[in-house]
Amino acid sequence: MSSEKDVHYRQIITKAVCGKGRKFSETKHKITPAEKPTSILGCWLINHKYTSAKKGDAVEINGTYDCNIWYSYSGNTKTNVATETVSYTEVVPLVMQDSDILSEDLEVISRATQQPNTLEALIASNDRDVEVQVEKEFAVEVIGETKMTVQVNPNASVEEWDEEAWDDTIDDEEFEDLDTNFLAGELEE
Repeated sequence: MSSEKDVHYRQIITKAVCGKGRKFSETKHKITPAEKPTSILGCWLINHKYTSAKKGDAVEINGTYDCNIWYSYSGNTKTNVATETVSYTEVVPLVMQDSDILSEDLEVISRATQQPNTLEALIASNDRDVEVQVEKEFAVEVIGETKMTVQVNPNASVEEWDEEAWDDTIDDEEFEDLDTNFLAGELEE
């Protein structure tokens, strides 16, 4: 049994997740097609691009996507597609922040866990615009340098540990004793 004198600690500087956050949002956009729409035939959101940066106790995500609305006009006799690039800003609050971050050089990782998706596209009450309701969700992580304290055993021999822990070699005699039908026997039962 080791005494209290044998116990030693080391501090290790490492990169670790220092903050996390998640945000689901729904927003509405108003898009005006070239012609007065009679009905909405479909709405697709494509070309989603975004950047993120830590701002205070949150991560700010700035992005764009193209909103394509397929609509009919002239009494449902013709169709067209209205395309508009929509910009947005989402602020994702951070939780589980590590107060012992060693530097201001932080890495922000953001993922769209749910890409922008059209919930509904309707002709507005003015009969000219199209209101598009969109949902999206982001998860963010902030990675920074922090300290960990680990207990070490000063009496341990690295050479002994390496040989014991990693000695998984099979000699020729053990290899010859292997049952090559082991898996086939399991499948037949």
